[in-house]
Amino acid sequence: MPSIPHLDIESLTHFDQVIGAGAAAMGGWRVQSVDLTGRTQVLLQLEPMGSLFLGCALEESAAAWVRDGGGLIFPTIPELPFDPYRGTLYAADELYAGLASGYEATPDAQIYAWSRQHDELGDTSRTLAAALHDHSIADALHELPGDKPWIGVMGGHGIARTDPAYRSAVLLGRTLARAGLTVATGGGPGAMEAANLGSSLSPYDDAAVDAALCSLAAAPSFRPSIADWAATGLAVRREYPGDGGVSIPTWFYGHEPPNVFATAIAKYFSNALREDVLLSRARGGIIYLPGAAGTVQEIFQAVTPNYYGDAATQVPMILVGVDYWTVKLPVWPLLEKLSTDRAMASSVLLVDTVEEAAELVS
Repeated sequence: MPSIPHLDIESLTHFDQVIGAGAAAMGGWRVQSVDLTGRTQVLLQLEPMGSLFLGCALEESAAAWVRDGGGLIFPTIPELPFDPYRGTLYAADELYAGLASGYEATPDAQIYAWSRQHDELGDTSRTLAAALHDHSIADALHELPGDKPWIGVMGGHGIARTDPAYRSAVLLGRTLARAGLTVATGGGPGAMEAANLGSSLSPYDDAAVDAALCSLAAAPSFRPSIADWAATGLAVRREYPGDGGVSIPTWFYGHEPPNVFATAIAKYFSNALREDVLLSRARGGIIYLPGAAGTVQEIFQAVTPNYYGDAATQVPMILVGVDYWTVKLPVWPLLEKLSTDRAMASSVLLVDTVEEAAELVS
């Protein structure tokens, strides 16, 4: 029996286009967060077997037709500050909408506040809502074009925009993007923001980099004001538009607001799921800039599949900063020990500059 083609419908316009093309059945349709209350007569003419409606608004006669005909309907969940069935990734302008009234007024802050309440109450309905949201984000992330290899860039969130290390990370992101690679970060401030910014500046020269950094210096950190930090970044993004790559932040780290320079933002509730997705998608390699506990965790999370894998499954892991990773945080000696007589010996590397790192993955 031939399989039914899968079709995602994420807007009323797309629904009308599919109907206009002569659709007679909804087998394989997955309709997400679309208000179909004005399309009841159309729906009643379509065979519903094998269809899936996620958080859609349906008149009761249409809903009964779908259910009785073998379709599935997942209802909307009231009183949420987010859409658990969303069909697209986030954009910075969406997460920071209302920023002029303060960060607390933005969807990003309100969703984080909801997640904290969810953690404290242990409400299973809230757990389900978060899980449905993260599933939708994973699905939207899977639909991103996969024509360019992903290069992960990890590093500390505490690096100020005025720090020379921040500029180095900007140049790293720009070099990777110019090499035809997709820059993928954890989505936070510091080194992660710098790499996404560098990707967005790939069409621009060094003078534009210097000008952007000069503007950003007006708010060098997200402390004490996330609003000032984000607003300054949004202004720079408007002045130098470009493809900032992908970021995968999490509301688990509520103290780390998402940077505004990534073009596609896949923000999760689950930090474990978010890290697994980021590491599994960065098949072109992962570059680790100096960082603290979070970066160290990401190093060893990525080391595990390399350690147990064979030569064909290795993902390049490049640590930047010889003194940092051998003396300040002596991760490298342990990696060397783990690499002995393993296939990962050639895939885990230590270099001193971002230029060397970029050359290895390019």
